[in-house]
Amino acid sequence: MSYSDFTLEKIQQSFALKMVEDQDLFSSILEIEISNILKQNLELKVPLALAINTEKARSEFIIAEVLVELKRILNGKISLFSGINLDVDKEKGLNGYCDFIVSQSSEQFFLKAPIITIVEAKNENIPSGIGQCIAEMIAARLFNEQAAQPIERLYGAVTIGNIWKFLKYEQGAVYIDQQEYHISQVNKVVGILVAMATKTA
Repeated sequence: MSYSDFTLEKIQQSFALKMVEDQDLFSSILEIEISNILKQNLELKVPLALAINTEKARSEFIIAEVLVELKRILNGKISLFSGINLDVDKEKGLNGYCDFIVSQSSEQFFLKAPIITIVEAKNENIPSGIGQCIAEMIAARLFNEQAAQPIERLYGAVTIGNIWKFLKYEQGAVYIDQQEYHISQVNKVVGILVAMATKTA
């Protein structure tokens, strides 16, 4: 079993989580003006990714572009990981590869202090990726605790590139944002990611 095997129902049962789905979590967060480079790249690459319509294209041409912008805005104070293995507890199914992880540490050669896990939803189905994302958030919490760097509040995102849904995890409760954000709202998407990475969300 691995992260991708978790459905929302299974993750809730396995870890006795409280689920909160009726809150508007991030709409009050301010937009952030993105760079001209990201604007130009998305103008070219979003239509390309949607035309190719593969998970790889969406990952490379949209998701990675947005996350690199996050790193630029935060002046390299975070690190980004793509396709990294995060084996925390195989017996509980908390093992396997994560699509993307954002770490609070600037250390790029190894994972340290993960704070945001980002799942690329399969088959363009956002709800299907929520269980996996929560599993990775729980693993990130355990990873930090094992490294004696506990982080009380962790975040997640499930995306198909052009649509983003955000989550928050703290004190055994998972908050799933009511809202979804489209890539046309990229200033908002980046603003939310910055707030998450700086723990102001």
